[in-house]
Amino acid sequence: MAAASRTVGMVGLAVVLLGAGGWVAVHNGVFGGPAAATGDPQVPTGTATVTRTDVVAQQQMPGTLGFDGSYTVVAPGGAGVLTRLPAPGTVVSRGQPLYEVDGRPVPLWYGDRPAWRPFASGMTDGPDVRELEANLVALGYDTGDPITVDNHFTAATAAAIRRWQHAQGVAQTGRVAVGELVLLPGPIRVVTQTATVGSPVHPGAPVLSGTSTRPAVTVALPTVLQQLVHRGDKVLVTLPDGRSLDGTVTAVSRVAATGGQDGSGSNGSGPNGSGGAQPSISVQVALADPHAAAGLDQAPVQVAITTQQHRGVLAVPVTALLANGEGGYSVELAGGRRVTVQIGLFDEQAGLVEVSGGGIAEGETVEVPAS
Repeated sequence: MAAASRTVGMVGLAVVLLGAGGWVAVHNGVFGGPAAATGDPQVPTGTATVTRTDVVAQQQMPGTLGFDGSYTVVAPGGAGVLTRLPAPGTVVSRGQPLYEVDGRPVPLWYGDRPAWRPFASGMTDGPDVRELEANLVALGYDTGDPITVDNHFTAATAAAIRRWQHAQGVAQTGRVAVGELVLLPGPIRVVTQTATVGSPVHPGAPVLSGTSTRPAVTVALPTVLQQLVHRGDKVLVTLPDGRSLDGTVTAVSRVAATGGQDGSGSNGSGPNGSGGAQPSISVQVALADPHAAAGLDQAPVQVAITTQQHRGVLAVPVTALLANGEGGYSVELAGGRRVTVQIGLFDEQAGLVEVSGGGIAEGETVEVPAS
């Protein structure tokens, strides 16, 4: 068997095989027809094994790597002047100052709901008390008189507050007024300053906006492919440097928007700078290893979304395929025996194609172009 070269890409795939029986061209999983044989008959060949495996067909979609979640921090109340704001890109974690009013740091604590009332002895029970106590414990202020983290404000809670106030160098009242801390679900990455240092603080006025620190990929998925993607689906994300990371679909919007595939809301572009808008939905993807994408923000990525999967089928490298003169395909087994095969799913990522037929079995050896 004589063979020529192959070219395999992550987004598109082009394979050209030259052999005694003809050639087959594959691009994005579409097989071309037979043509006359050409090529150097001295090109060496190698071998590969027919395997029984799972074959996955994938749709490549452009996406954007950014950060999950979006928060707007507002001034919770009280008069004063804004004396400090963190710079865009700053990451603020639990216990660290989020901004300053009248020179007094306002720290970030973690909680799913904002602080909407003062914390003090005699207050009614509530989940906001649980959040307060969980932060006092996490920051190490429940020493000596341990706190029971629940919905009830106790003497131990007040004592922990006084220890925190002592560490801050402020009056040790055992009370926390509205506006003395900010509760957000987790660390925040500052994106923009929406207020100006030196300006008066007005209750409810935006101070800054930010995101979580969890990297996430957003895909503007055409609605015609909506039925193929579900929450929990596994995907493969390819970064600009060529690295591939596992990901999981965490959210699929139910609301369609009209715009380009980049999600920008533009109508796309064509040869003349115009193109037809198409409806799409937003799909969010979380990375299995968020640290692998450190330092990247608003980076273009490719997301391979599984559209079909056949489990436990026979598969060979796509480079093993030969085009028959009758329009079908065959493979050449060890010893020179050529058998006709039927083609099933094509797996771009693995470089495999599903095959079936009476003359081929698991474990047999097929010829492929030498690498």
